[in-house]
Amino acid sequence: MNVTDLLLGGQNNDAVSALARQFGVSEAQARDAVASLAPSLTRGMKHHTQDSAGLDSLINALGTGNHAKYIDDPGVLGREETTKDGNSILGHIFGSKDVSRNVATNAAQETGLGASLLKKMLPVVATMVMGSLGKQIFGGSSAPAATQKASPGILGSLLDSDGDGSIIDDVLGMAFKAAFR
Repeated sequence: MNVTDLLLGGQNNDAVSALARQFGVSEAQARDAVASLAPSLTRGMKHHTQDSAGLDSLINALGTGNHAKYIDDPGVLGREETTKDGNSILGHIFGSKDVSRNVATNAAQETGLGASLLKKMLPVVATMVMGSLGKQIFGGSSAPAATQKASPGILGSLLDSDGDGSIIDDVLGMAFKAAFR
């Protein structure tokens, strides 16, 4: 299962409905927006986790960021703090507002929704991605990251850069790159 499937799965219908209401679009349009934006976020995370520091940073953020609230209580998606947190997430994932703008422009071409609307939706979708990942990996636990054990399922699919179903070669590749820097 990939992140998009996780976000659009039945257990997240309330979050998608809240996203639709917040931005004044139909649920189908909200689903299209999520389906178009989430893969770019996933690719950004995958790129960010190509070294052990990036991987550690993502696992720490997932374990300590309390992102599950964005899925458990979709009412918080419309809050200013959510957009602020989402913009921080985008800064870590993409590193540049230009990348976020390009992601929104590309999603506009795919969905028919306006790029400016998708640019506003992107930080909220980023919080939903982190919430879904955190819940999938840590079961929504609020325990400190050091005491949690990550499930290899969704994180494994995120890190399986060559799509062979195994992250061992990918993790070894990261370790090899880090050793020879």
